[in-house]
Amino acid sequence: MTDAQETAADSSLRITGGAPPEDGGSSVTEAPIPLLEPREGIPPVIADEAALAEVIAAFAAGSGPVAVDAERASGYRYGQRAYLVQLRRQGAGTALIDPVACPDLSALGEALSGVEWVLHAATQDLPCLREIGMVPTRLFDTELAGRLSGFPRVGLGAMVESVLGFVLEKGHSAVDWSTRPLPEPWLRYAALDVELLVDLRDALEKELDRQGKLEWARQEFDAIVAAPPPEPRKDPWRRTSGMHKVRRRRQLAVVRELWQTRDRIAQRRDISPGKVLSDAAIVEAALALPGTVHALSALNGFGHRMGRRQLEQWQAAVDRARALSEAQLPQPGQPVTGPPPPRAWADKDPAAAARLSAARAGVSALAEELGLPQENLIAPDTVRRVCWEPPSADVEAVVGVLRGYGAREWQVELVTPVLVAALSAKAP
Repeated sequence: MTDAQETAADSSLRITGGAPPEDGGSSVTEAPIPLLEPREGIPPVIADEAALAEVIAAFAAGSGPVAVDAERASGYRYGQRAYLVQLRRQGAGTALIDPVACPDLSALGEALSGVEWVLHAATQDLPCLREIGMVPTRLFDTELAGRLSGFPRVGLGAMVESVLGFVLEKGHSAVDWSTRPLPEPWLRYAALDVELLVDLRDALEKELDRQGKLEWARQEFDAIVAAPPPEPRKDPWRRTSGMHKVRRRRQLAVVRELWQTRDRIAQRRDISPGKVLSDAAIVEAALALPGTVHALSALNGFGHRMGRRQLEQWQAAVDRARALSEAQLPQPGQPVTGPPPPRAWADKDPAAAARLSAARAGVSALAEELGLPQENLIAPDTVRRVCWEPPSADVEAVVGVLRGYGAREWQVELVTPVLVAALSAKAP
């Protein structure tokens, strides 16, 4: 056993309280200890059904919460699928599973049904876990617990260092996890990501309980588990970086055609869309409206390294947009389903602007008093909606509206008095 393994195994050296210090610095008084190796070494990657069956049996027989993490290949591959799944549970050790070789992990998910899953920033990993059949019935999110506890830095590395006193290597977080075989340093990094997750969970639970926030956290975790999969985004091409430069409807049509062409190519080749054609190049072509391949090739992003066939497919997309009738062109903005941007409130509805100003001030003061971010106390969009189309300024009405917008009961209890007072604010 290495020195690092002995240190990791010695729980007496860890900080178990994890209280956020008054000055916002580390809650660990001694120098943090680099965590260099998993306690039992790097486990073999599970890549066949027989080995997977053994892992399922071991984790089903384990005890306590299970730490879960997933690695994606964002920026390299199309979509957000998982390319490695890491788990750790007492009595079972650590497992690294290749979901490419074992694409159906529903049996593992079922074996862990009723067990509390510990994830860091759960909403990032749950979609790709759901794709392979892993859906938790109970959850503890260490990042969200850190936010509710008032920690100023809630990344996994920062939390492990400030709460437990260990330093995790983060040098491989943005690598191409679709690489096969995965290099040993990457596998070591992946195993260490779940090495201390349950320890972190236990410390944060104690801290939440000390601050009187444990029930808040439980309601938040339950809400994440119960949330349905997000609906597909409407007109995703409108999120192209640099779209603010594109004003005319014909130019918007070019963005749409180029984006959709790029997306089809990226999906077919299983490659990140940005590696097919950059957002900047799409916007450049939309602004220029080139009429020929030669004109297109002179634009940034369509340079000399792009072949004639590629240039022709992009020019064909531009030509399709140029040929659309006026009725077929996209509208400049998406239909607004909620309140207008707050900067426009003073002109459109001064009374609503006054309500929003009072509500924001009240929420900010309460969040500071409670030691948590404003957005975790109540969603900013909920505050805007309540202030734009206000119910009557009484407790029962505000409670009903907040519940309708999905606020949890602890949020309703704390924020209702603030909003009741804000709804009575008068325009200057």
